[in-house]
Amino acid sequence: MKDEKFTLKEQEEYIRLCDLLKMCGAFDTGGQAKVAIQSGEVSVNGEICVQRGKKMRRGDIAVYNGTNFEVC
Repeated sequence: MKDEKFTLKEQEEYIRLCDLLKMCGAFDTGGQAKVAIQSGEVSVNGEICVQRGKKMRRGDIAVYNGTNFEVC
């Protein structure tokens, strides 16, 4: 299992799940991330998440394809 960390800017409260996966390099486009999320391939904090607009805050962890994406 790989770990990737994404650090929010100080003034940012959250990042949307599809944007997180795209910014961390799991997908080339937001459209690819959307399809994977809506297909149930992504979990957030241990539960399958199908909401591509899910607000990911500091401490949240998304898992896709054997990689943990943690928001810091």
